[in-house]
Amino acid sequence: MATTDAEVERVRALVATVPPGQVVTYGDIAAAAGLSTPRTVGWIMRTDSADLPWHRVIGASGRPAAHLADRQLRLLAAEGVPIRDGRVDLRTARFPLP
Repeated sequence: MATTDAEVERVRALVATVPPGQVVTYGDIAAAAGLSTPRTVGWIMRTDSADLPWHRVIGASGRPAAHLADRQLRLLAAEGVPIRDGRVDLRTARFPLP
């Protein structure tokens, strides 16, 4: 099923609410946006997130994707996100979406 413009805008709006120093997972965004899979959030973030705090969206394991890891962890660390062994401490840094 194709992703609608409304779904893209819901994801973008949710990502925009994540404050500095906190993170959400792709699954958190998918659930809050009413999407069936976190993969849709990943696709949206890959194609339409240049003006968003994309680095605050992370996988459920707390590890960033390998191709983004250095940059994403550097940006998150600069905001004070707790990182241990290349993994974000989700218990401490997870932002509760509405």
